[in-house]
Amino acid sequence: MNIYVLLKRTFDTEEKIMISGGNIQDEGVEYIINPYDEYAVEEAIVLRDAHGGKVTVITVGDEEANNQLRTALAMGADEAVLISDEDIENGDAYSTAKIIAKYLEDKNPSIILAGNLSTDGGSGQVGPLVAELLNINAVTTITRLEISENNATIERDVEGDLEKVEVSLPLLVTCQQGLNEPRYPSLPGIMKAKKKPIESIELDDLDLDLDEDGVEAPTLSVEIFLPEAKQAGKILSGEINDQVQELVTLINSKVKVM
Repeated sequence: MNIYVLLKRTFDTEEKIMISGGNIQDEGVEYIINPYDEYAVEEAIVLRDAHGGKVTVITVGDEEANNQLRTALAMGADEAVLISDEDIENGDAYSTAKIIAKYLEDKNPSIILAGNLSTDGGSGQVGPLVAELLNINAVTTITRLEISENNATIERDVEGDLEKVEVSLPLLVTCQQGLNEPRYPSLPGIMKAKKKPIESIELDDLDLDLDEDGVEAPTLSVEIFLPEAKQAGKILSGEINDQVQELVTLINSKVKVM
């Protein structure tokens, strides 16, 4: 099988987000593989071990993303590709998907796996957009995947329930918590990953014209800000009737929803 994984470099989930001058500050910040993408890497390795083939992880970003690609290689991926986005200003989900789809258009992928969403942007759009641009099937938020010949049987999360889907390959899926338990890179895997080459690609190598091919982001970030700090809750006391009356008063005067 020709298996590809879409991977993103994100803040460690334990990091405290700081904003200054309308920009997110990343000085000294620890970066990791987007947690949902770890499910995609793990599932790709399981598929390769069961059906043969190779696993290639792809990311769009700068050279710092090599660290996360090497982590995926240490987990067991076979190859890694870094596509530079230095020529793009203010990229978004669509521009990222356009670049990835251009890279994959002649690679004949059997299956592409991505995280359900990223813990920073959280749009969950890149995977489905890649599938649309490649004109292949897509199933999101999967929690179980079985491949038999050229077909896949999938279970996906639908707001607390499960939906069972049967679909043909080639296919793109986005992976959700519950699909598997991502492995930790082993020491031998880490040592091997240090020796594996990472393919670096510039946009020029893809014959992408930023203007003619519509790679520039169609969306614009107007403002970046942190949500307001939550206020302490209020515990009501006294008789039930008195509590209800106080609650109604608070809803009317403070929350103003009635």
